[in-house]
Amino acid sequence: MFSAVSATLAGSDPASREGASFWREGLPDLLARLAATPGGLASAEAAARRERYGPNVLTVGRPRTLLRLFLSRFRNPLVILLLVASAVSALTGDVASSVIVVVMALLSVTLDSVQEYRAGQAAERLRQSVAVRVSALRDGEPRDVPVSELVPGDVVLLAAGDLVPADGRLLEARDCFVNQALLTGEPYPVEKHPGQLPAPGLTMNEAENAAFMGTSMVSGSARLLVCRTGAGTALGEIGASLSKQPPPTAFEIGTRRFGFLIMRLAVLMVLFVILVNSLKHRPILESFLFAVALAVGLTPELLPMVVSVTLSRGAIRMAA
Repeated sequence: MFSAVSATLAGSDPASREGASFWREGLPDLLARLAATPGGLASAEAAARRERYGPNVLTVGRPRTLLRLFLSRFRNPLVILLLVASAVSALTGDVASSVIVVVMALLSVTLDSVQEYRAGQAAERLRQSVAVRVSALRDGEPRDVPVSELVPGDVVLLAAGDLVPADGRLLEARDCFVNQALLTGEPYPVEKHPGQLPAPGLTMNEAENAAFMGTSMVSGSARLLVCRTGAGTALGEIGASLSKQPPPTAFEIGTRRFGFLIMRLAVLMVLFVILVNSLKHRPILESFLFAVALAVGLTPELLPMVVSVTLSRGAIRMAA
């Protein structure tokens, strides 16, 4: 898996290609390329680099806006059925019924969208409240900074139990064992130590002088020179796949199937009513209006709202 990630990095932007094999470089050359020192960066320089490289976070897709959530609700088969029924009512002159059906559908869609948006905002606030912090050398002194503010050239201090916040090169290590099963699948911790690798062509999983974002310190302590951050890390390349639209959950599939079942029953009921009334020589217009009213009656207008509001309220309470 590491070799695949390394190949992906080698084919990305020039900045990524430049730092794709930082574990193979000589330490003096690496420090010179990053314009860094073992004593860390100055605060002003770190701020400038943060503007250049961006935050040290993984991108997992665009946040869904309230408008997108609102528009996506109109793909629900129950909402579509209600809107079609309201349009038919309006065309046949029953404007009052059409307005009532449209108002009910819009009420359901609006409340559904607002509740899900609030749940997403609550989840984001919860994620930010538990953001990991790390000890980094700034202006020659250890400072507690958020992981998102790390930049290439920073020097961080790691101890047992810490998560490695970025891809970097070990400057110092004492009894340092790292669990990197997240990236390599190795069941046992790997010992890490500073220095040059014995062979020039070793891959990332053989880089005993480097640690990578997402892995964890099992024991010992280390001083790490940050070489890659954010989407440029090995984990960031893997995390790019998370930006794709996730597959629907079993609950979403079940709800959609139920909606299509109701839609099919409503269409069949409308056709059956029209057919029976035609055989009995009833007025076609009255038969059609009765069939439309029957279709609206079969459709649980507030079902999407009840389902989403219940789940969203639960998410907001858990976040609180």
